[in-house]
Amino acid sequence: MELSGKNEVTRLLQAWSAGDESALDKLTPLIYAELRRLAHHYMVRERPGHTLQPTALVNEVYLRLVDSPGIEWQSRSHFFGICARLMRRILIDSARSRRYQKRAGNAVHISLEEATITGAEPADELIALDAALSEFADIDERASRVVELRFFGGLSVDEVANFLGVSQETVFRDWRLAKTWLLRRLSEGGHRAV
Repeated sequence: MELSGKNEVTRLLQAWSAGDESALDKLTPLIYAELRRLAHHYMVRERPGHTLQPTALVNEVYLRLVDSPGIEWQSRSHFFGICARLMRRILIDSARSRRYQKRAGNAVHISLEEATITGAEPADELIALDAALSEFADIDERASRVVELRFFGGLSVDEVANFLGVSQETVFRDWRLAKTWLLRRLSEGGHRAV
C-alpha cells in the first residue's frame, strides 16, 4: 500500500474512532486484503483441516472490533497491531478449547524450535509458546510484539519496523533478545502451558 493509501487508512480510522460510522464502510475495502494476508500467515501454522479459515478469522476480528467501541485508533500500524493480537487470541482460544477437549488440560513443554515445526499437536505447541510470549511481554512489550508480528503474523522485518515505528536494526535486536529469552524459558521445562 502506498503512502497516500496508508494516510487514508489512518484518517478513516481516526474518523471511525470519533464516531463516524460511514468511515468504517469506506475503510473496510482498504484494509480487507491486508487483514486476509495477516490471517493467512496465522493460519499457516495451524493443523490441516482447522475449522477456522482465513476469511472466518478476518470476520471474527471484524466482529470483535465493531463490538468494541471507544478504541482511539492512532494509526494504521496501531490498527494492524491490534488486529494481529486479536487473531492470535482467537487462535489460542481455539487451541485451548481443542486441547481441553482432547487431553483434559494436560500441559506440555516445548522449545521454540519445535514450535516452528508442525508436529502432531500444534495446538499444544502454540499454547506453550503463547504463554511464554505473554510472560515475556511483561519484561519487554515491544520485543514481544516483534515476535508476535514476525512469528505469528509472518511479517517481514521491514513490515514490523513500519508497524511499530522503529528501525529495522531495532527489530533485529528485539528479535534476537526475544528468541534467546523464549528459547531459554521453554527449554527450562519450568514453563507450563495454561
